[in-house]
Amino acid sequence: MHRNAKIYVAGHRGLVGSALVRALDRQGYKQIITRSKAQLDLRDAQAVDRFFEQEKPDYVFLAAAKVGGIAANDAYPADFIRDNLMIQTHVIEAAYRHQVQKLLFLGSTCIYPKLAPQPLQEHYLLTGELEATNEAYAIAKIAGIKMCQAYNRQYGTRFISAMPTNLYGPNDDFDLQASHVLPALIRKIDEAKELNTNVVEIWGSGAPRREFLYVDDLADACIFLMRFYEENDIINIGVGEDISIKDLALLIGEVVGYAGQFSFNKERPDGTPRKLVNVSKLTALGWKAETSLKAGIQATYDWYRQHRAGAAAR
Repeated sequence: MHRNAKIYVAGHRGLVGSALVRALDRQGYKQIITRSKAQLDLRDAQAVDRFFEQEKPDYVFLAAAKVGGIAANDAYPADFIRDNLMIQTHVIEAAYRHQVQKLLFLGSTCIYPKLAPQPLQEHYLLTGELEATNEAYAIAKIAGIKMCQAYNRQYGTRFISAMPTNLYGPNDDFDLQASHVLPALIRKIDEAKELNTNVVEIWGSGAPRREFLYVDDLADACIFLMRFYEENDIINIGVGEDISIKDLALLIGEVVGYAGQFSFNKERPDGTPRKLVNVSKLTALGWKAETSLKAGIQATYDWYRQHRAGAAAR
């Protein structure tokens, strides 16, 4: 991927897409193509095809997706499966039709079975039942993986699929009705500190364990894979370590400077008991995450404090 290649980042305003743009710019790539949703609705097949015909990108990072936490996935399953199927189908087809050199499709570790052995290995895909609360989103992502693999087999394309673990970082979604657990906890704990609230309620038992990858590390991994990975099989991106939701809350409380207590509402869903990915495949290629969880939370919290009004209202 030479420095003057035309690189389209789909979803450049989101958590992952904005990190990709930062990383590409930092690494000296000169021709980064972006479009906002208002400029290009990826659910519109004809608009996507016209865009590819006009811009003729050499490389595509497919980071555009409808995403959300447990509450959003559980409440709007039709939106999650429909929008994601449309977005990825239109971009992948256009990339094939307009002879894109290489495409990276970003999935999610929620594609793996709910009760799969830990840590999650790539070959566990489609070996068991999915977590019910995000089944619609997971099925859409699995379809995207299989679509990339099918195009590679039938048309000889170079479409690769990477499965990042739980992500967080600058430009995350802090809406309590839609966000993932880490940004939601940052907001709740920060607001409790500001209001001198003694107790913060957290959904679930606090026992589930999650792995968290700082989004700028993910962006570096994606560029690395675009340059060096050519296999048809999926590849995990993560740190290889996890933490309980309870301990995560305590760590965020330490970063925020919150002196209160945490209560756990066990009537709310826990989701998957544990989700840790095996990253040996990626490590063997020569890439490893660099940002510690505490350092990443601090950077994310600093960004949230600077953008709090807008971030909380998104």
